[in-house]
Amino acid sequence: MNIGQAAKNSGLSAKMIRYYESTGLLKPAHRSDSGYRLYASEDLHTLAFIKRSRDLGFSLEEVGKLLALWQDRQRASADVKALARQHIVELNQKIDELASLRDTLQELVEHCHGDDRPDCPILKDLASGGCCG
Repeated sequence: MNIGQAAKNSGLSAKMIRYYESTGLLKPAHRSDSGYRLYASEDLHTLAFIKRSRDLGFSLEEVGKLLALWQDRQRASADVKALARQHIVELNQKIDELASLRDTLQELVEHCHGDDRPDCPILKDLASGGCCG
């Protein structure tokens, strides 16, 4: 199938497929006589794996490691689990950071009168860089 069909079947854009190919996550596609990329069902499985991994928030580097483990039939599942556990730690850190940002912004919104006056604690905080009260 061509790249458009592969994109439709994988849920990825043709641009992302070309990008994954350029980064080495996806092996270079076979080419037709006229130079068009051609993909096989094996490529679609790899694209589905990459998409699902990215949907779960894994970085490109982590996806590369997961792909290598997936393709290695002698792998130890402990290696996969360790990578996933580390990703969970990173996700929890991001969740904590986002919760802190939400709480700070919520506090600023609560202190803003939201009326016709020009005084705005949200803008004051942004201008101060969050410091210097």
